[in-house]
Amino acid sequence: MPVETIPHGSQATRDPTTIAEAYEACTRLARAHYENFPVGRLVPREMQPHVHAVYAFARYADDLADEGYAGSAKALGAQDIMTPQERLVALDDWERQLRAPAGTPGLHFIFLALHDTIRKLDLPLSLFTDLLSAFKQDVVKRRYANFAEVLDYCRRSANPVGRLVLLLHGIREEKLHQFADQICTGLQLANFWQDVGVDLEKDRIYLPEDDRAGHSVTEEALFAHRADPSYRKLLRFQVNRTQQIFDEGAELTRHLHGMLRIEIRLTWLGGTQILRKIEALDFDTLNHRPKIGKADMAALFFKALIT
Repeated sequence: MPVETIPHGSQATRDPTTIAEAYEACTRLARAHYENFPVGRLVPREMQPHVHAVYAFARYADDLADEGYAGSAKALGAQDIMTPQERLVALDDWERQLRAPAGTPGLHFIFLALHDTIRKLDLPLSLFTDLLSAFKQDVVKRRYANFAEVLDYCRRSANPVGRLVLLLHGIREEKLHQFADQICTGLQLANFWQDVGVDLEKDRIYLPEDDRAGHSVTEEALFAHRADPSYRKLLRFQVNRTQQIFDEGAELTRHLHGMLRIEIRLTWLGGTQILRKIEALDFDTLNHRPKIGKADMAALFFKALIT
């Protein structure tokens, strides 16, 4: 099942046919999405197209896996949501296009830009295939037996992003990549604990089964949204060990300079701020979702500048 074209705006337009047009389309896609942090705004202008190409690749695949549609199809009124099997087929096709030689006829326009970025910056293909393996896992895996399983998911869903960011800046020291792994794993975990109630709506539980059993938190209690003392203790436990992981990665910014240092520092501060907001809710993320607002971002950016 081939992946459909991402529309650019209120109506679909002609697919980009040149590398320059493909980069421009990836930039539009990146700027149309805002999550916890801006995409590629703090990198040098000449690097932004490469950041946007990587982001477009991941954003599109994540939409296929998580939402069952691609790009802005939902905003355009798409009604046909893919079945799990169709999502896996689409993601397999996305990986086929990733592995195809640059210039292969019929590739999605994102790969016009991405293949150019991979070639120019000598990026390992394994980081992209790791991301795809995590997206595919999200389609079929709904429960995690232990924390090791959760960490393995983070290794493929989050850590490649940090490594790609460093590689885009020409940083290849393995020790620094390991620090980035800790920050990215921490951010992924913080998002899990932030979104417990949201993920239940998708029948997903990232809280490890053995931890839930150890705190006497049943699936029934989760789906009933019972934020009782047992649940709050479980979340406190997860938040505390996530903070430890963040702390292990904090060393990274001491080895960076300029806007990259600020960007990574801002990412670290944003992730730990999510943990602070969970604490402020007395760990009730079954009925409330802590968010980072514009005022938070302004304060975090200022803090990133001075620390």
